[in-house]
Amino acid sequence: MDFLASIRSRARDRLRKLVFPEGHDARTLEAVARVAADGLAIPLVIGGDLTRADLDDLGVVDVEVVDPATDPRRAELAARLFERRKAKGMTEEEALRAVADPLLYGALMVGAGHVDGSVSGAANTTGDVIRAALYGVGPAAGIRTVSSSFYMVVPPFRSGETEVLTFTDGAVVPDPTAGQLADIAIAAAEARPRIVGDAPRVAFLSYSTAGSAQGPSIDKVREALAIFRQKAPDIAADGELQVDAALIESIGAKKAPGSRVAGQANILVFPDLDAGNIAYKLVQRLAHAEAIGPLLQGLAKPCNDLSRGATVEDIVNTACLTSLMAA
Repeated sequence: MDFLASIRSRARDRLRKLVFPEGHDARTLEAVARVAADGLAIPLVIGGDLTRADLDDLGVVDVEVVDPATDPRRAELAARLFERRKAKGMTEEEALRAVADPLLYGALMVGAGHVDGSVSGAANTTGDVIRAALYGVGPAAGIRTVSSSFYMVVPPFRSGETEVLTFTDGAVVPDPTAGQLADIAIAAAEARPRIVGDAPRVAFLSYSTAGSAQGPSIDKVREALAIFRQKAPDIAADGELQVDAALIESIGAKKAPGSRVAGQANILVFPDLDAGNIAYKLVQRLAHAEAIGPLLQGLAKPCNDLSRGATVEDIVNTACLTSLMAA
């Protein structure tokens, strides 16, 4: 079974309730129709009468549509937002007005446990999606950095099988500190078993391997590895590693003999956003890999972001992955 078939099968086996805040977006509604018809999740859509009518036109009659203006949970969610933001100066009146925003309402529903996760971003920016997630859900325990991962389905290159590699971070944090880089790696490592189903093997990437060069960026990667090992000592990790040493066993054996990760890495931690974003697009375009994501990571509960160019298929896949990320 290929990766996409696998995530759909596993999502179907562990049915989760997901909120889709962009009820005005045609692609989102078509994806909701497919998610419901295929039994991949229990969708809930934020919208009003027009959203209900659009779903009816698609033949979707058993999906709940929630209007923040009339939903009986509005006061509860506004109170939750006020408690989370009052230290930043938000008043109760401001919180009550703010929950009219569908993105924020959806995130608050996730945080309050009314749904298991959120899927949005087809019609909103990544910044807006992250802001709503931070206000409504917040970071996971012990994590202070919200970041992203791409799951790259790549052609066979070290065995006869297609592989899935985690590329992190490729969409959110431009120039992470060592501490942030460690957080990014921990979040990716914690998500990997739920999403892919295998044990994480983390490579902190650089233009140096095991001291072959010196420089400030290399120092940052080494410090990030030290922090990671302190926080997650049971997860296999190494660095700094050049990408060929991380991925190819024969090269890893020469450049980093004795490494638990060299030649076997399945999570690639890039030193900054430039490297991560360039790498995933190069692999996508030149190696014809399928790039799934970005998925937001580091949140207490999943609120995932879509590209504004997302297709219906992308939204369905992200919904399945969001279900797998949910506890």
